Amino acid sequence: MTILIVIIALALIFDYINGFHDAANSIATVVSSKVLTPTQAVIWAAVFNFVAYFIAKFIIGGFGIADTVSKTVDMNLIADPSLVIIAGLIAAIIWNLVTWWLAIPSSSSHTLIGGFAGAGIAASGFEVVHAGVIGIIALFIVVAPLIGMVGGNIITLITFHLIRRVKPSKAECWFKRTQLISSAALSIGHGLNDSQKVMGIIAAALIANSSSQSLPGWMQMNSISDMHDWIPIGCFIAIALGTVSGGWKIMKTMGNRITKITPVEGFCAQTAGAITLFITEILHVPVSTTHVITGSIIGVGSVKRLSAVRWGVTVNLLWAWILTIPVSALLAAMLYVVVARVF
Repeated sequence: MTILIVIIALALIFDYINGFHDAANSIATVVSSKVLTPTQAVIWAAVFNFVAYFIAKFIIGGFGIADTVSKTVDMNLIADPSLVIIAGLIAAIIWNLVTWWLAIPSSSSHTLIGGFAGAGIAASGFEVVHAGVIGIIALFIVVAPLIGMVGGNIITLITFHLIRRVKPSKAECWFKRTQLISSAALSIGHGLNDSQKVMGIIAAALIANSSSQSLPGWMQMNSISDMHDWIPIGCFIAIALGTVSGGWKIMKTMGNRITKITPVEGFCAQTAGAITLFITEILHVPVSTTHVITGSIIGVGSVKRLSAVRWGVTVNLLWAWILTIPVSALLAAMLYVVVARVF
């Protein structure tokens, strides 16, 4: 019971850190194009992060991504799954804080999944990892930003064609307003995708312990369909509070270091990113909001000319993406050894 409380606390802490680590994904373009001040932008994003809960609960009718994440590791093959989850969460928190401090927009999603898998492997070997689930998640490290990039490119071309006869000053005025809508949509996509990953971790812990312990009713779970409302509400609130706390270091990277963003281009990048996140929500695939919006910004910037994209910055981001899962997994494996001795 005590260990489960620790897991829930760590999961919500991770979700909070995820919020301020990834806040820049939702608001970088709206701030860099001077549509909102940073303070206004984080409040705007946080509100729609939480609105995502009502969309998932009452419109989509389920939490498919949470289900996918909970199946990353087969808990039935692990003697003490709680220790695996604790080690995975601590590793994910450490890596998120390090990359935030270094202003590297890495994936909180893949950090969590890498930590979960690495601790599981340290506990009971590679057979505990569902290779099919990890394979799909790894594939979308490439696929998700590509969808965002192509979408950003196409939406920008269509938008530029539609406003070709509109005065630039008038177009900028229009898109400063419409960018509020696209930013809200991206924040909803961020909330839908990222909050569910922590929900999946909490669910995995409760499901694994419900058969072996006498837990109170508010903790008893046999499957994702039995999820109590306090889990998603808590996760969505945590990520919204984290977003309000900001993420200024990473915002500079996402805002203008990849390519210079105007209101029109900000609208196109956010729209492409939001559409990509909604597609992956339908497919129940946990993806990185960071990867998606980066791909969208690159797609938008490349419409002007390929040299408009600072490819040196982009290559550094790619290295961070590639290294996140293995580094998180290795860190979690080492932490599992420590946690197993402590408990």
